[in-house]
Amino acid sequence: MSGTHALWYDEMPSPVGMLRLVADEMGLREIWFERGSHRKAAQPHWLRAPESLAAARRQLEEYFAGTRQQFDLALHPQGTPFQLAVWWELARIPYGGTISYGELARRIGQPLAMRAVGAANGRNPLPIVLPCHRVIGADGSLTGFGGGLPTKRYLLSLEDRIAHGDLFGANALAK
Repeated sequence: MSGTHALWYDEMPSPVGMLRLVADEMGLREIWFERGSHRKAAQPHWLRAPESLAAARRQLEEYFAGTRQQFDLALHPQGTPFQLAVWWELARIPYGGTISYGELARRIGQPLAMRAVGAANGRNPLPIVLPCHRVIGADGSLTGFGGGLPTKRYLLSLEDRIAHGDLFGANALAK
């Protein structure tokens, strides 16, 4: 049945490059980065409809401006029940915080499923909104991200600065 839904898309510039937003009548389905390992072109059956994605675009602009820490959008990601469990749990990671893949696996009640959780995290169709960038290696290292590690580093740095009140950088006044 989901294959019969009309799909709308729009593109928006962001500090991490152009983002492609895709939605149906149930909500936002996908966000694609123009660069990184998971790029996806607009499909011929998609309809360009900026008005249908205006709320998502506005909230993403507010996020990048540092004025939004939580999204309030209807979401309609497509995935298996396991993937959906992982993706919905991502939304519970606090802004400016990070957790490990092991912690994410524990939180969904699958403590031995770290690799499967990592794979589901890597297939998250709604990065930023469902913040898979907040999941890091157990040793604190930045691990794979569909938008590329520089984008993950940027998102984490943005959130850290906003969450901790350092809007201009630690050395801004020292210069």
